[in-house]
Amino acid sequence: MAGVAVCPGSFDPVTLGHLDVVRRARGMFDEVVVAVGVNASKSPLLDAATRVALFEAAVTELDGVRVAPMPGLLADLCREVGATAIVKGLRGGADFDAEHPMALMNRHLSGVDTVFVIGDPALAHIASSMVRDVANHGGPIDDLVPPGVADAVHRALEARRNQGKNP
Repeated sequence: MAGVAVCPGSFDPVTLGHLDVVRRARGMFDEVVVAVGVNASKSPLLDAATRVALFEAAVTELDGVRVAPMPGLLADLCREVGATAIVKGLRGGADFDAEHPMALMNRHLSGVDTVFVIGDPALAHIASSMVRDVANHGGPIDDLVPPGVADAVHRALEARRNQGKNP
């Protein structure tokens, strides 16, 4: 497939599973735009600028991949970059059930279809929420995320804990 694909997500934090999907999408499309969005139903650990910077650092070796903030609708970004597809990774049936209505809405709003990429089974247990939870309880996450991400997560968790303390 040729053209531009957009890989959207909140990436809080970026994981090795996310990178796997982006690498494989790049093999299918001329360019991949990683769209770092804000999910209004989530309270992010890492701010948007940090998430963009961490993903940029993770893809520096990948030609044809760029990272962009997505402050609004995915459909708007798709029009802006001339996307021919949206690429989403799936770990299993629950992911499909969650992604299916979003794919239909995005096609309705932008005319762009979603291509689902089945995640590498060796990475299927990795989810950003689980990475945050493991880190929050002092567990190791270095083997779940790209270099530098674990440090950023631990710093953000420490800052969050310190905000909760009285001066």
